[in-house]
Amino acid sequence: METLTYRFENGSRSLPAAPLVVGVVGSGNLEVLIESAPLAGGCEIQITTAAVGFGAIWEAVMRDFHQRWPLADARIAINDVGATPAVVSLRLDQAVETMLGATP
Repeated sequence: METLTYRFENGSRSLPAAPLVVGVVGSGNLEVLIESAPLAGGCEIQITTAAVGFGAIWEAVMRDFHQRWPLADARIAINDVGATPAVVSLRLDQAVETMLGATP
């Protein structure tokens, strides 16, 4: 298992107070927990993954996500068992869209 942590600054979109979980780690891909948190405008993403050695790919996917969704004061936890980057992006978008009831 590998744990990766990323932080992005200068977000402009806030989340509702209630946390949300999407996906099921036991399904063979990943789950995402997303919640509002007092992070001085930052967005923190922590990834726990069984696919060790893919930090550069995870970073690229997280940067792309933050460009689409510049979240402020948000904490995201991802539990992964080998999802592809496309599935990760879709699940993250699903989480934010569900919370905000919006599109990017």
